[in-house]
Amino acid sequence: MTSLRTLGSSDLEVFPLCLGGNVFGWTADEQTSFAVLDAYTAAGGNFIDTADAYSAWVEGHQGGESETVIGKWVKARGNRSDVVIATKVSQHPQYKGLSAANIKAAADASLARLGTDHIDLYYTHFDQPEVPVEEIIGALDELVKAGKVRQIAASNISAERLKESLDFSTRENLARYVALQPHYNLVSRDTYEGPLQDLVAREGLSTVPYFALAAGFLTGKYRPGTKVDSARAGGAAKYAETERGQKVLAALDEIAAAHDAAHATVALAWLAAQPTVTAPIASARTLEQLPPLLAVGDLKLTDDELKRLTDASA
Repeated sequence: MTSLRTLGSSDLEVFPLCLGGNVFGWTADEQTSFAVLDAYTAAGGNFIDTADAYSAWVEGHQGGESETVIGKWVKARGNRSDVVIATKVSQHPQYKGLSAANIKAAADASLARLGTDHIDLYYTHFDQPEVPVEEIIGALDELVKAGKVRQIAASNISAERLKESLDFSTRENLARYVALQPHYNLVSRDTYEGPLQDLVAREGLSTVPYFALAAGFLTGKYRPGTKVDSARAGGAAKYAETERGQKVLAALDEIAAAHDAAHATVALAWLAAQPTVTAPIASARTLEQLPPLLAVGDLKLTDDELKRLTDASA
């Protein structure tokens, strides 16, 4: 049984793979989404990531489709206390930004769609540098005090703004970010590694990286000249054309073969082994895509294998 990990300084215990909910109600219909969620939890998974904006980018969608699917599933299974649900605020078409009023209104809307009285982990989805951290943290703290949110976290934020937020929380004894969700994977390391990673380590936060498989590129199925039927094929294919992408694929080919493991499992295992990373996020739009993701908790790469992947992706 894969053991759970503690998220930062919080009381949340999470599975080492966070299941991405961006596909629910989009490329995975409700029935398929339920099947994926069932299989994930049956394997011991308990950490589900969504956002109020998923999937507003699809024609005819309003945003909130993913939360609605998760809410229906939780109600049908009666398992609310068994799962850690993370969602985000700032990008829903009707609830844009991080003003205090918007954060509170968006949280209520998310709670209604999720059919629950509390959000376990509430992220600011994209930071808005023009809004003072005092206003953002103040609003989030009120949600925590009201029992609507258990823990707070940030995504897509600079090291400077994250530090400012943490310092304010500490100084005023308010709710404090326990996790960071950055864009981070084997072929996208520049945003996170450096000041942001150093700050997260120093402040005792957990990292929960999104795009952990680079829109599917790190599954190994995207090669120069191949066509893949996926809504995200364009995003993944661009990595295949780069020298870095090809070096990473070569290293993944070799290490995956040595462990008789899927490329996705190896890529996630590299990420999970990085300092401060608690649980990479990856999504499955079919049941078949789930087992390689779940296997991350059981695959331990050697120091040499980790170094080869790190060097290949430099």
